Amino acid sequence: MIRRLWLIGCGNMAGAMLARWLASGALTPEEVVVVNRRDRALPPGVAQVRDVPPGPLPDAVMLGMKPQQLDEAAAAHAARLAGVGCLISILAGVEEAALAQRFAGGAIVRAMPNLPVAIGQGVVALHSDSAADAVRADVAQLMAPLGLVEWIGPAQFDLVTALAGSGPAFLYRYIDAMSRAGAALGLPADQAARLALATVAGAASLAAAAGEEPAALAERVASSGGSTRKGLDVLDADDALIRLLTDTLAAATARNAELAAAAR
Repeated sequence: MIRRLWLIGCGNMAGAMLARWLASGALTPEEVVVVNRRDRALPPGVAQVRDVPPGPLPDAVMLGMKPQQLDEAAAAHAARLAGVGCLISILAGVEEAALAQRFAGGAIVRAMPNLPVAIGQGVVALHSDSAADAVRADVAQLMAPLGLVEWIGPAQFDLVTALAGSGPAFLYRYIDAMSRAGAALGLPADQAARLALATVAGAASLAAAAGEEPAALAERVASSGGSTRKGLDVLDADDALIRLLTDTLAAATARNAELAAAAR
């Protein structure tokens, strides 16, 4: 079980994970140390230091800085962290082999969370070639309060990063676009924003609970010859929406591959 955790860097994503772990009781503030280059706002009771502390190593260390800071973090902390039982990385595009080149010791687990982990409704994709079953179980247990936890293969990691890791940003853009479209057609902007957000939130909750495919739910809303069908005709024409999202995910996936190449 992972109870003592050190975080190397604590940006927006790592901070969201930490907040949820503390709120759920998975960790306590006294069990967490955050190593930051500069002070950030952290939950009360969490120690914030400039260098990893002396004494015994924790159960796990999580890399929570930007991928571009990998070499800087390794130069500063790798020697001290040698021998830690589990190194968890949330660095997009940084492969396990690249991490192993910089951090000697135990198992390495790549994790790709998304921002809704802050409220326990996120997605966390996991991969490891080096972790034993017991370590994998411990990491999955740590991630469980954050939302859906899925183990994936290495070939899919960049794509899952694009779909689930970047996906909330794409959905937020869709909500904003739906709101702007309503305003462009005559609704007050603030009302269009409220309606768009509530519509997406309610529809997502229903989709999660319905036990039906989203495509089937769309068909339930769209009666033959009705207004919904006319709108769907625009989205479905030549697979316009599917092609747009495929291009979106492909662009994000390609960038993840570029980050991986830079970190090798």
